[in-house]
Amino acid sequence: MVVRFGDCVFDAGTRELSRKGRSVALSPKALRLLEVLVERRPNAVKKEELQELLWPGLFVADGNLARVMTELRDAIGDDAGRPRWIRTVHGFGYAFSGEAAAAAPRSVRRSVFRLVWGDREIALGQGENVLGRGEDSVVWIDVHSVSRRHARIVVRDGRATLEDLGSKNGTFHRGKRLRAEVPLEDGDAIRIGTVPLTFRRFAAGSSTKTTHHSSDSRPARRERS
Repeated sequence: MVVRFGDCVFDAGTRELSRKGRSVALSPKALRLLEVLVERRPNAVKKEELQELLWPGLFVADGNLARVMTELRDAIGDDAGRPRWIRTVHGFGYAFSGEAAAAAPRSVRRSVFRLVWGDREIALGQGENVLGRGEDSVVWIDVHSVSRRHARIVVRDGRATLEDLGSKNGTFHRGKRLRAEVPLEDGDAIRIGTVPLTFRRFAAGSSTKTTHHSSDSRPARRERS
């Protein structure tokens, strides 16, 4: 499903939102909220149903849904006081009420993902990439401030997200400690404990200096600090 509304284009298949031709970074939950409202348009969707779809099996306060809605409205240029796209149905939920039309899918340029650690680039594969000191970690970081299963990067549908796995010393994204999963953009600064990394996204086929990382070929251990 690809829909255009105003100066926005939402592609449910690639999990991407663009506005005025530029990609807009949205959390996975905000993307899911937009997807549900667009699919159900012009019908209203109950708050309780939206909460179950965004946080399945969990009890969450109304404020959580309101925060995700604020993020979404900011991204698409909507105003809760004078809504153009998303209408608040008081005492019930929300509805996508603006004009939206099907759009042709954008040609997808396949991307490859890397983590830059010092002078090395470590390839990230599709699915879950665990970062930590454990022997099963895809990105093996043998530093005392790093937990065995410290964090993970999930690559799926041409996108990548970062999540902390309950580490003792924290996972940081753009200088802020993670409390929830976040989408990653090319050039994002990441810190795993005390270890600084940089996330990179390249078009497939572009030339990069890469260290291949597998169970049989690990990067040299860094000295403990």
